[in-house]
Parts: sequence; structure tokens; C-alpha cells
Amino acid sequence: MDWLNDFSPLSLTARDPLPELALTHLSDWGVITAVGADAKSYLQGQVTCDVVQLAKENLTFGAHCDAKGKVWNVFRLFHHLDGYALVQPKSAIEKELVELKKYAIFSKIELVESEQVLLGLIGEKAEATIDQMTSDRGDVRPLNNGTAVKIDHLRWLIMMEAGSAELLSQTLPAEKVHQDIWRKLEIEAGVPMLEASQQIEHIPQALNVQALDGISFKKGCYTGQETVARAKYRGTNKRALFIVKGHADKPLSDDETIERSVGDNWRTAGKLLASYQYSDGETIGTVVLPNNLDSDTQLRLASQPDSIWTMEPLPYSLDDE
Repeated sequence: MDWLNDFSPLSLTARDPLPELALTHLSDWGVITAVGADAKSYLQGQVTCDVVQLAKENLTFGAHCDAKGKVWNVFRLFHHLDGYALVQPKSAIEKELVELKKYAIFSKIELVESEQVLLGLIGEKAEATIDQMTSDRGDVRPLNNGTAVKIDHLRWLIMMEAGSAELLSQTLPAEKVHQDIWRKLEIEAGVPMLEASQQIEHIPQALNVQALDGISFKKGCYTGQETVARAKYRGTNKRALFIVKGHADKPLSDDETIERSVGDNWRTAGKLLASYQYSDGETIGTVVLPNNLDSDTQLRLASQPDSIWTMEPLPYSLDDE
């Protein structure tokens, strides 16, 4: 699989445009597939989103929680081949899969980590390129033994067998770039990316899953529902995911601590879930913070305290309807 070595880092400043068409291999992302006669009903009783109402041409965010409502993982869920696919950070899949399969012995369902390859198609020409690959026009489109999924106006996710992915990589007139660019765009979209070290720390609303239409408050029971419902109807949730921006003098490690200013002092506020550093040192990230902070609250990295960070506007509303 030498073709997987063709994806090079893309050196960008915050002001540089993206390529018109770029392809990346999403090796840090993985997929759990669910197939079987009971796949729909089983998932419906396990995750926050409404699987029963999910149309073939649509996708949805969702979360899988423990009994206390703490999140094992957040994912994008869509129809794939003869079942469903749940796309999420790869490092969290091992524990997530064990928990998701906990009651599967009583149902006709097979839950496995897929061996198919994930590619990301990025740029203004991405949708036109997908249009040439299939006659379907929904946000989820079947491909030859795979699926293409519209993420936003600049991105498509492609899930397919390794041989088909290699052929596509070799024939597509796209710049081949490192997957970090996908992380940058996920951060800018305010999407929570949970790695293995961050599982079972937050309820879905603290990760803005409700703002991403990943929670159904009308469906039947599912694991952790009581906590999720209490957070909505009793206002018990006091945290939310925010986009932050600042300067970093060196690459950031996992779980960097963010501090907030309190008068003349600094207090721990949260940990970075994900970050992306531009070539000039400007850095963006996502972090779960108290949801009552003023928008002009000053922040900083505990490991690099000389640079002041700020909270950036989210591309969606956190107002609860």
C-alpha cells in the first residue's frame, strides 16, 4: 500500500486559501459498521440520534453514552452498503466498540471495526467531482462497494475498499495532502473529536451534540437518556464546547490544559480536545469550558503562558429552543 505515502503536509497560514481540490487519507479516523436484521432497532436503543427516522440520503451526528450519560464517542452515522456506518476518531473505537456490543448478544446484529479506507475530498471542486462519480444527488451516495458522504460545502467523506481507494487516489486530479487539514476543518466547524483519553468525561450537551442535531428528544429510551433529558429540561449542564485561537511556539501535546483569567489570577478551565497549528504558529482548537464565560474572556495554555488566547464564534447557535 505504497500509495498511502503520497499524502504530504500542506503548509498553510490562517490567511491562505485551500486547494481547489485536495484528497487526504483519514488514517486517524475509523468506522464501526452495524449490519443485521436488528441493526436499526439496536442502534436506536443505544445512541442519542434517531436512527429509525434517518433517510437513506441523509447523515446525522450522534453520541453513545454510558448509563450515567457520559460520552463514549461522538460520530457521524449514515447508511452504508447493507447496514450503517459510524465514523469517529480511530483511537476511541476499541472501548467504544466493546460498550456498543455489550447487549448485542440478544439481537441479530454484527458490530465490527471496518477495514475499508476513509478518504477526504476537500475544496470548491469536491462536490462536482463526486457528481462525476455517481448519478445520485443526496448527501449520502452509494459508490461501488462504498459510500460518499457530504460533510459540508467544501468536504466529502469517501469510504471504500482499499483497492478502489488506491485507484481513486492514482486517477483523481487532486492535490494529495496530509489529514491534518481535515482536523483544521472539523475544528472550524465546531465538531467534537474525542480521542481515547477523553472518553467518559462529558455529557453530550457539553460537546454541543444537540447543536449539531445529534440528539433526538422525541425518540424512545436509550442508554444515558435520563441524564441527557435532565440537562435539557432542568438546565443541569454548565459546560459547552468552544473554538479557541492563539499562538503556540511549539507543537502541542495531547490534552493541553487551558487556563482562564479570573481577575489578576489564572484558573484551570479545561483541556484541548483537538488543535491545528498553522505554519506561522497561529493555532486553533476546541475545548470544553463553562458555558457562562463572557466572549471576551482571556485564555492561555498552561504550558505556554505568555500567549493570550481568545474564544472564537461558533458556526452554530447554542441557544436551546
